[in-house]
Amino acid sequence: MRINKYIASSGVTSRRNADKLVTEGRVKVNGKIVTELGFDVNENNDTVSVDGKKIALINKYTYIMMYKPKGCVCSANDECGRKTVFDYVDVDKRLFTVGRLDYDSEGLLLLTNDGALAQYITHPGNEIPKSYLVKVEGDIPEADLARLRKGVKLDDGSLTARAKVRLKEIAGNVYSYDVTIFEGKNREIRRMFEAIGKEVIFLKRVAVGDLRLGGLSRGTYRYLTDKEIDYLKNL
Repeated sequence: MRINKYIASSGVTSRRNADKLVTEGRVKVNGKIVTELGFDVNENNDTVSVDGKKIALINKYTYIMMYKPKGCVCSANDECGRKTVFDYVDVDKRLFTVGRLDYDSEGLLLLTNDGALAQYITHPGNEIPKSYLVKVEGDIPEADLARLRKGVKLDDGSLTARAKVRLKEIAGNVYSYDVTIFEGKNREIRRMFEAIGKEVIFLKRVAVGDLRLGGLSRGTYRYLTDKEIDYLKNL
């Protein structure tokens, strides 16, 4: 088994982040540092450790949906001492988030120790749709909405992929939009709207694929049903 798959299947992190651990020299196999990304592990005989801690393959994975509130980060630890999503989850297992929501955003967040599934859902090439409720102040001209749908150039020069954008409602000077994207650039929604001169004042993820946020209040979570897990695995 490839070293990155072994690490991901042990619930440490996703395969992509596992590659980073390997190249940084933080992984040992049978006591020796391994930096070769294509290194094969004998899962029956080899001993693997990350940052000095022995890891092992997981036989049963955990899948959780939580309603991330504003005012917390998606990392396990925060160097600034801010609250993390794991402060809300009382699970005696090492989990990680499937993608991220920034500090000021809220909504549906998946947590698991299934690195392979997390990698598949977050990989932009698989185009798994993520849907959001976005609020801004003031109207957006149709020409700018068309730019968002087609793809806009971000502040780093990269171009976003196609998106679905639909006006949902108007309350005074606050305009709400349903937005669906098919990739996962850092703070992508906020940066998309910044590209057309709009600041997002509220951002909530409401769905990943057909898996929708419902029945949860801010800061609470639940385990996914078998049907929901099968759905994610068959996306």
